[in-house]
Amino acid sequence: MLRIKEVIIVEGNYDKSKLASLVDATIVVTDGFLIFKDKKKCDMIKALAKENGAIIFTDSDSAGFKIRNYLKNILADCKVRHAYIPDIKGKEKRKNHHSKEGFLGVEGVSDSVILKALENAGFELAIDSDVKKITKSDFFADGLTGSGDSALKREVLKKKLNLPKHLSANMLLDVLNKLYGYDEYKKILSAIDNDKKM
Repeated sequence: MLRIKEVIIVEGNYDKSKLASLVDATIVVTDGFLIFKDKKKCDMIKALAKENGAIIFTDSDSAGFKIRNYLKNILADCKVRHAYIPDIKGKEKRKNHHSKEGFLGVEGVSDSVILKALENAGFELAIDSDVKKITKSDFFADGLTGSGDSALKREVLKKKLNLPKHLSANMLLDVLNKLYGYDEYKKILSAIDNDKKM
């Protein structure tokens, strides 16, 4: 499995699932055109891209290109690569009908097409560093998972960091590791605890 340094930006969760089966990377979903109205998600994508670079991997239909161009503009001061899938006629297995333009999206193409698109875009391999990572065990120990008020604690943390409300626990963990690291994460939790005491 390829370990890619850049954040990969896709349109939907099915695209994310497909890519996650092939690469080890931070994969962010735009939720289609909802990205146009989601300032917090745009800010998060910008922060991730500034830190690690980005690969925009949207479908090759007109909607995909609108999203790609929007992302390209908001990431103008970041290192951005573009992965393109060719126009392949077909229909995704989970759908009853062809897409409006009749082409397969990221979720519908073969693994080899996806890997070739990433290869053509270019990418940096992620290299393990000596920086301590935040783990799922840390989340559990800090009450961010595994307890009745974990969701609330994660909401407080996301609000403190101005992150999108709908980030899953796994995505939050990934974002924290990419942007902050373990020591900074502990400082942030400590600051939240101090805010509560005031």
